[in-house]
Amino acid sequence: MLGRILLPSIFLVLSYGFWVSSNFKDIAAGVALFLFGMLCMEQGFKAYSGGTLQRVLTSSTDRLWKSLTFGVVSTTLMQSSSLVSVITISFLSAQLIGLAEGIGIIFGANLGTTTGAWIVAGFGLKVNLSAYALPILVFGVVFLMQSSQRIKGLGWILVGIGFLFLGIHYMKEGFAAYSQHIDLTQYAMTGIAGLLVFTLIGIVATVIMQSSHATLTLIITALAVGQITYENALALAIGANVGTTITAILGSLSANISGKRLAAAHLVFNMVTGLVALVFIQPLLGAVDIISSWVGIAETDHTLKLAVFHTLFNLLGVLLMLPMINTLVTWLERRLREDKVERDRPRYLSEASLALPDVALTAVTKETQHLFRNAFTVIAHGISLRRASITSDEDLWQLVETPGKIITLDLDDQYARNIKDIYSANIEFLSRAQAEAPREYAEAYNALRRANMDVVAAIKAVKHLRKNLLPCMLSGNPDIRREYNRFRARIGVVLRELAALRDGDDAVVTLLSLDQIRVAIVDAENQAARAVDKLIRKGLITSQAATSLINDGTYVKEVIQKLLDMYEELHKAALTDDDEVHDELALEPHEIDTIADEVDREQAAETSVRN
Repeated sequence: MLGRILLPSIFLVLSYGFWVSSNFKDIAAGVALFLFGMLCMEQGFKAYSGGTLQRVLTSSTDRLWKSLTFGVVSTTLMQSSSLVSVITISFLSAQLIGLAEGIGIIFGANLGTTTGAWIVAGFGLKVNLSAYALPILVFGVVFLMQSSQRIKGLGWILVGIGFLFLGIHYMKEGFAAYSQHIDLTQYAMTGIAGLLVFTLIGIVATVIMQSSHATLTLIITALAVGQITYENALALAIGANVGTTITAILGSLSANISGKRLAAAHLVFNMVTGLVALVFIQPLLGAVDIISSWVGIAETDHTLKLAVFHTLFNLLGVLLMLPMINTLVTWLERRLREDKVERDRPRYLSEASLALPDVALTAVTKETQHLFRNAFTVIAHGISLRRASITSDEDLWQLVETPGKIITLDLDDQYARNIKDIYSANIEFLSRAQAEAPREYAEAYNALRRANMDVVAAIKAVKHLRKNLLPCMLSGNPDIRREYNRFRARIGVVLRELAALRDGDDAVVTLLSLDQIRVAIVDAENQAARAVDKLIRKGLITSQAATSLINDGTYVKEVIQKLLDMYEELHKAALTDDDEVHDELALEPHEIDTIADEVDREQAAETSVRN
C-alpha cells in the first residue's frame, strides 16, 4: 500500500522539478548517479564476499572488539553500511555468527559509515572529480568484459567509483547553479523546531534513497555552496543516521528471528544515538569546535566540521551502547520470540543470503540437515522405535524382539507438520540460489536438491512399509514377527550409523564410511532373502505372507538406499576441489555387491564349520 502511494508521489515531485528548473535536473541526476554507483560497488564487493568473507567473518567476530573492528573496516572499504548490514543478517540467519557478534558489527558499521562524510567533505568538494571519473569508468568497463568473476567484481567496483564521482560532481554543480537563482536558506529554521523538522527531513530522504551515504553527500554539497545552514545540516545528518535503519529492517523481513533481532538492535542503536545527538547538540557543537581547532580545520569550514560532528555523535553512541550489548541481547531475545506454530518452519534460509553464494550454500545445507533431523524422528516412529533408543547404546536386535507398545501416529499429519514446509522452502531456495550463483556451485546445489528428494522418498517408502509392519509385529506367527522385527532393526541400524556420522567434519571420511555401511546392508539383505526362502521351503509361512515379506523387503531396501543416498549427496555438496581422493577410493555399486558376497560366503563357511 505504501509503495503504491510513495512511488507515484516521487515521480510527480521529480517531474515537477524537471519542468520548473534545469538545475534541479543536475542535482537529481547527481543523486541518481551516486545511488547507481553504490549499487555497482555492492555488486562488485559481492564477488569477494563468498568463502573469503565467511572465513574472515568467523575468525574476526569471536571477540566483541573484533566484531566492532570488522564493522568499521568493512564499511570503510565498501562505503555501504547497508550492504554490511544485509551481509550480517544473512550470516546471522545461517547461524554462522551469534547475535552479540552481529550487533558488534552493526555498531562498527555505523562508525565506519562516517568515513564517507570525510571523503566527500575533505576530497570530493576540493577536486574536480569528473576528471577522474571518466578514466575510472573506462577501466571498469574493460574489466567487466573479462570472464573471471573476480576481475568482473573489480570492474563493478571501478564503475561504481566512477559513477560516485560523477554523482558528487553533478550535485555540487547543481547546487552551485541553484545558488545563483534561488537561496534555499530562506527556508532555514532555528531552535528546537528546526532540529526536529530537519531531522525528520533527513529520515525521509534516507528512507526514499535507501542510502545514508547519498543523503550525507547531498547535505555536504548543499552546505558547501551555502544552500542550507550549518545548524540545519547537522539535524539532517542526524536524520540520515536514523533513516538508514530502514534497509536493515527491510532486509530482515524475510530473515528468521535472529535476523529480525539484529534489525531491531540496529534500530535501537540509531534511535538512541540520534536522540543523544539531539539532546546534547550544544555540548557536541562545543566539542566539534575544540576538535576542529586541534586538527587545523578552519572555523568557517562547515563541511569538514559536519564530518567531525557526524563521527563524534556516532562514536558517542558506540561508547554508550557497547557496555549494554549483553543486556540488549537478553532484552531482544525476550521481546522477539519465534512464533509457536504447529508446523515446523525453515530456520536458516533468508532472502539476504541469496546474493552470497557461499552463505546461501551453507544456509541450505543446514536446512537440509534440519530436514533430515525431522525425518529421522518420523522414520523412527514409523517403524515403531524411539529416537532415543536408536541413538543409545542398546542392542537394536534385542530391542525389536522385546514385545512393546506400538507407536501410533498419523504419518501424513507428521509429514505435513515437520517435513512439507521445510522441503518446499529448500527446493524453492535451491532453484533461486542456483539461478544467481556462478556455475561452479551448480553441482553442490544439485547434490543438495537430490538429498532433499531422497529424504522425502525414504518417508514415503516407510508409509508403504507400515501397512503390513504394524499388524505383523503383533502376529501370532513367531517367524513372521521375527522377520518384520528384522526389517525394523535394519532401518534402525542405518539411522544409528548416520547419527554417529553426523558430527564428522571431514566429508571424504564420511563418504568412505558410507561405503562400509552399504557393504553391511547388502550382506543383511542377502541373509534376509535366504531366511525367507528357508521359511517357504519349510512351510512355516503361507505364500501370501511370503509375497508380503518380499514386497516389504523392497520397501526396506528403498528406505535404507534413500537414506544413504541422502547422506552421500549432502556430504558431496561439501566437497572441495582438493577432495578428489574420494572419487578414487569410493566403491562402485558392483564392488559393494562383490565384497558383500565374499563376506556372505565367509559367514556361511563359518556356520558350516560350527555345524
